[in-house]
Amino acid sequence: MKVVFRVDASLLIGSGHVMRCLVLANELRRKGHEILFACTPLTGDMRSFILERGFDVLALPEPREVMKPAHDADYEAWLQKSVDDDANDFLRAVSAADLVITDHYAIGEPWQKRVKASLGCRLLAIDDLARHHRADLILDQTLGREQAAYAESKTRVLVGSEYALLQRGFSCQREAALGRALSEGRPKVLVSMGGIDAPNATLKVLESLCHPQIDAEITVLLSPRAPHFHKVKAWCALHSQVTHQEFVEDMASLMLAHDVAIGAPGTTSWERACLGLPSIVVPLAENQQLICQQLVKRHAALQVDIDVIPKRLVDEYQKLLKQWSQIKDTNLVLCDGRGARRVVFEIEQLLGEEKEGISLVRALPEDVALIYEWQCHPETRKHALTPNIPTWDEHHAWMSRKLRSVTDYYYMVVERANEGQKVGAVRLDRMRPGHYLVSIFVDPQNYGKGIAYKVLRAIDAIHPDVTLHATVLKANIASQRLFQKADYQQVDEETYIRQPID
Repeated sequence: MKVVFRVDASLLIGSGHVMRCLVLANELRRKGHEILFACTPLTGDMRSFILERGFDVLALPEPREVMKPAHDADYEAWLQKSVDDDANDFLRAVSAADLVITDHYAIGEPWQKRVKASLGCRLLAIDDLARHHRADLILDQTLGREQAAYAESKTRVLVGSEYALLQRGFSCQREAALGRALSEGRPKVLVSMGGIDAPNATLKVLESLCHPQIDAEITVLLSPRAPHFHKVKAWCALHSQVTHQEFVEDMASLMLAHDVAIGAPGTTSWERACLGLPSIVVPLAENQQLICQQLVKRHAALQVDIDVIPKRLVDEYQKLLKQWSQIKDTNLVLCDGRGARRVVFEIEQLLGEEKEGISLVRALPEDVALIYEWQCHPETRKHALTPNIPTWDEHHAWMSRKLRSVTDYYYMVVERANEGQKVGAVRLDRMRPGHYLVSIFVDPQNYGKGIAYKVLRAIDAIHPDVTLHATVLKANIASQRLFQKADYQQVDEETYIRQPID
């Protein structure tokens, strides 16, 4: 399948849109899909960076004139041309595509409608602003976003930080992060305000951290693309406790090596959450305010606005250290680093047009009663490892603990073709690092549809890197055959194992 990304970077736009598209592009390439990026040449763009990652880049025509944004949220100026002109440029350059992916605040329904009609392609819209789209699938990884925000688009929507597009290194380091502890002695602080940091929040943070009440080792991440790069680099050279890095390939390992982060919101928020890295967030743009509000509301981060950094940062830093353990655990719940795999699974179902496909969504407190109803059904208990029906109080307490767990996974199985009806559940209970016990049960009203097999295939797509164990009673012939069909190895009469497949 040919997949074309329409995304830009510039001093105005920043680098975040391109970076998350590269994560998705890498996952799609691993699945054998052909990838192409279509970008407009702009000051501070990332076309060479994309090329260095092994992807072809199609340069769209340069803007005829420089458009100055009227305000911080003047997203139409990001294109530096009209939407019609951009769509025309794109269609002249791209003659065929199976899937077009847009990640651009200036591109919405009018552009998408034209491109879909001309190319006859599917379209995925990546967004953060709850805008109207003409798309077959919408992705908004904003914490707390509701599907209803995109109701007018009348299409399938993936919302929430469980779909955050993070590099594979983050899910690989997740197991190590589960057991992390605050460093003894001097805390290690990572300052990362994004690839551009036009207002130079980096220097304001650094100057505030050089305070008598703060004794820390500080790492600063700022690329040469940033307009204040040389000023920050010169300042860092004068302070022995500060280390400046221009770029790091393995961001996950860098974050895991630090105790505290100070940075702008955006995708980096989900990277920090995945590794349980407590942070102070400094919003630099209007579109980052919702992320800040949600992180603060959930006690996952502390917020300091850029204009009060000199007055507030030291106090908030001290507060963060006192609440470090609680904030770490809260972050681990928010994101597990498997978002890109979840999105690719949905894309491949979309492109394959599997009409009877299923999706896995995180179980929520409102699912407790439905799960109990299924658990009480005689057919469910017939082959359960514990045949006795739990009381409601026992079930409620047990499942509530499971939903709060930072180590286990609890998914509801959703039937795509039947208006999102929940037809089963699957759990992955962590036995030890890298090993999980898989448990599936299907709504008895939906037996005979092959749902359990589809669930195991979905788990393979999202969790291919771990070892899965299954315990199946000898008398449960149907489940024995299920795990055999799903390529699990039988190790004794009632135990099956699937080794990592990726």
